[in-house]
Amino acid sequence: MKRFFTAILAVMMIAMLGVPAFAAEAPETAETAEPVDTVESLTTVSEETETEETVVAPSPNLYPAEVVIKEENGALRLEKVYILRASDDPAGIDTADFERDGCTYTLLDILKNDLTESETKDHIEVLTKETDTKDLSKILPLFAPTLELSTEDGYAGVLTLDHTSITVEAAGYASSTRTVSATRTYPNLSDADVSLVPKTVEESGRTLTLSDVKWESAAANTVDGYELAIRYTATATYTGTATSSYATGYIATANYVGEITKSTSDTVIYTAVFAGEPKSGSADDEAGGIMDNLLPDTDEPAEDTGDGFQFNWKWLAIPIAGAIAAGGYFGYKYYLDKKRGYK
Repeated sequence: MKRFFTAILAVMMIAMLGVPAFAAEAPETAETAEPVDTVESLTTVSEETETEETVVAPSPNLYPAEVVIKEENGALRLEKVYILRASDDPAGIDTADFERDGCTYTLLDILKNDLTESETKDHIEVLTKETDTKDLSKILPLFAPTLELSTEDGYAGVLTLDHTSITVEAAGYASSTRTVSATRTYPNLSDADVSLVPKTVEESGRTLTLSDVKWESAAANTVDGYELAIRYTATATYTGTATSSYATGYIATANYVGEITKSTSDTVIYTAVFAGEPKSGSADDEAGGIMDNLLPDTDEPAEDTGDGFQFNWKWLAIPIAGAIAAGGYFGYKYYLDKKRGYK
């Protein structure tokens, strides 16, 4: 029995000799420690917290069509594939870090694959303008030098005015009626008889009708002291109507010529590539955390013993644990020896 307790005591002494002395130099004087105004410090921190602005990242408004996870040369990669139109803004792609399946992913690159295609053809667009004149010098300003065109089948482009193609024609016609007249003189008539005067005449392609006759004596004889007319001159007036037509307005026509283009493919593919790393708290980190808990925390302030040294009491756990382990070993060995009959 004495051998057992002697062995335990020896083990404890050896373990105590192995304990290192951890101490820190005491401050030179008590005056070197500056007092801290706790209330003022808390107030300052509170004010800084209130004035600090929180920056909120914009929420993405685009969503991937496909997500691919793969490994390249031992590195984990996650790719988000976005299928957009050429008019879409790629700024809506989410590039922020994120966690997934125990890994933290960080953006490496954004790849762009432009798949847009187009067709081009020659085109003539006819444009018309209404006007009240057929003077080309006044019609020309009605047409702009260029014309932006978008067709129903998807073509678009800018065409140029062809000045030589401008033509003008009447938009419509109306008619008007007026009275026309003509005068005829018929001399040397035998009698002042209207039957001797033609009833109609032709004037400028129109037929006019007799409307009035004036008579004058052309020759006379004297009988019993009186002059008797023996010849007459007739002045006949003929009247009629004339109808004419006129343009009520004009239409000017011009051609715009050029090339127009149609997009046959409007697709642009963006691929956001992220690198993956195991996040904190995985199995390896948990094992390391257990070992950290078993060892003393040297960052904690040591207790001041009053003689200029500061001692961390956690270091006593090492010799105590060693002594308990050694005592258990030798105690069990002594029990076995006694049970077998050894002294």
